[in-house]
Amino acid sequence: MKRLYEMHADLCKAFSNPTRLEILNLLRNKELSVTELVEKTKLSQANISQHLSIMRSKGIVTSRRKGKGIYYRLTTQKIIEAFDMIREVLAAKITENRKIIAKL
Repeated sequence: MKRLYEMHADLCKAFSNPTRLEILNLLRNKELSVTELVEKTKLSQANISQHLSIMRSKGIVTSRRKGKGIYYRLTTQKIIEAFDMIREVLAAKITENRKIIAKL
């Protein structure tokens, strides 16, 4: 069981970076090339490639080569389900905080 907790923590580390979360969100319903991810995030190719490499090593994304381009997609839609659940928790917390502030 401890090994499972270690694996869980290691996987969650990959989600602890805002750029990687943005990439996950961009890949939620489609496969994108590195070039497309660079255009959408306005970050350098080196930066995007570094984040994709981390996510690939954790089994979050997979890649395929097509001509000169490399295309990435999520390995499972369950990743987005977890991503969305965490966002829902955060949205509820923001709403709760706004209500508290409004009462003040």
